[in-house]
Amino acid sequence: MPSFLTGYRPYILLTLLCLALFAPGQSALPPVDRDEARFAQATRQMLQTGDYINIRFQDTPRHKKPAGIYWLQAASVGLFGETNANVIWPYRLPSVLGAIAAVLLTFALGCALFERRVAFLGAAILASSSLLVIEAHLAKTDAVLLATILAAMLALARIYAAAREERESGLSAPLVFWGALGVSALVKGPVGPMVALLTVAALWVTDWRAGRATRLIARLKPLIGIPLAIAIFAPWLIAIMSATGGSFVGDAVKNDLLPKLVSGQESHGFPPGYFLLLLTATMWPGSLFVWHGIVWAWQNRWEWPVKFCVAWALPSWIVFELVPTKLPHYVLPLYPALALLAVRAAFALAEGGIPRFRSWDSRLALGAFAGIALAIGIGLVALPIALDGSFSWAALIPLAVALALPVHVLVQCHRARVVPALAAAIVGAAFIFGPAAQWVLPGVQALGLSCAAARLVEAQAGDAQTAKPAKPVVAATGYHEPSLVFMLGRQTKLIGPEAIATAMRSDPSLLALIGADKEARFRKALAGDAVRLKALGSARGFNYSKGDWVTLTLYRLMPRAAHAGDGAR
Repeated sequence: MPSFLTGYRPYILLTLLCLALFAPGQSALPPVDRDEARFAQATRQMLQTGDYINIRFQDTPRHKKPAGIYWLQAASVGLFGETNANVIWPYRLPSVLGAIAAVLLTFALGCALFERRVAFLGAAILASSSLLVIEAHLAKTDAVLLATILAAMLALARIYAAAREERESGLSAPLVFWGALGVSALVKGPVGPMVALLTVAALWVTDWRAGRATRLIARLKPLIGIPLAIAIFAPWLIAIMSATGGSFVGDAVKNDLLPKLVSGQESHGFPPGYFLLLLTATMWPGSLFVWHGIVWAWQNRWEWPVKFCVAWALPSWIVFELVPTKLPHYVLPLYPALALLAVRAAFALAEGGIPRFRSWDSRLALGAFAGIALAIGIGLVALPIALDGSFSWAALIPLAVALALPVHVLVQCHRARVVPALAAAIVGAAFIFGPAAQWVLPGVQALGLSCAAARLVEAQAGDAQTAKPAKPVVAATGYHEPSLVFMLGRQTKLIGPEAIATAMRSDPSLLALIGADKEARFRKALAGDAVRLKALGSARGFNYSKGDWVTLTLYRLMPRAAHAGDGAR
């Protein structure tokens, strides 16, 4: 065994890899619409109001997710940030730590199932997967959820191994299993318990004839563990039900859960097979071997470590494919199992256990790996040109890696040199994702429309001669993205142009942020008033949530008697 795989060295190396992948861009990337901005703003309002039970975005109850992630974000902001500052990175810190914990737990789980070399490369593949890199940069639930599920699965793997060997597993593993499920439920409701309990059910069914099913359930100690999970989740649930008059659960089921189960919610409906189709891209660069892993795992499904991973991934994958609403991150809790299977299959490939890279499906997988690398590299060069009309020199770094990486990986794969191929893919991903997050994407001005609008407003707050409050209240129309609320504050009004005109009559200090497509209606609503508009500046950007270009102009009302040279429009 190589020396870097002994002791705590793998944990140190994996942590450094995670930092190289997850740290770039944390402070440089603007708040991302829509979920991240909603989570961050709701957390900020928790801190501002002192209400840590009833979650709200502005004045709207956010009865969709439990409070666990908001509490973690609030703790992070309390330690490292300022409540009123428009700085997003403290809200993202729990996601970074959750992603790192998930990678380290994947290594520990891999050690319980396979060899340490398989565990190490499997954890590294998870760390470098494009989906986890993205989630580590977003202040939302999924990276933390992944860590809680992995803690439960690690405990379950140890319990299952003990049941197979007919030895006692002790009390600590069941307590960790049920405790992790309780925390998982506090982060994102039923998803974590669903994944873990479907795994238990699959193992129970497949072990029934062997007589091990009863031993597995007994070693889980549900009579102790279920009350523990309830004790973790129930206090907040009781508090929120009391605070909302018992409406929270009904609202969450009616407005969030059922719409996802019945139809595609918020235009995210896709047919079964959607996640499988995306797998090559969302698990890149580990997708280099993931299809070999799926085939090899099915061929060797009765080996108990393989069976454990299949029982983990397959039932939940089917559920996610059958649910009409589909977002790429839904299947992230299943990626650790796929990563470990992919690496185990890769070693079987190198050792002659499966055919080498000469079949059509192998060539297709390698071609897809190369195509995605090139698409990312070329896309990072093209994006600033397309949106800003400018060239990003920083984009040449990922482009160069994207051009060289497939060639090197393909040569190594042709020689069945698995470790060099995987190592090159993982390191190459760091040199692609790091510059993209730190320099290329933050440098695209068109993607930061809310930040540009906030700078317009801040310029007015700094004008001492206007006698305006330190942070003016803004009403916006034509652009209602949550990131605008995060940048301008809870008091921001997202209303129609006529409503803004009415509000400005009663409060002349109100600033109006008007989209170009709403300007005619806004001016018509003010026609005939003894006031006129003064344009304070404009900002143009790309609203990627809707795929539209938006031009925003900031206005203030001025009395008709004001001097003619003040920039009236």
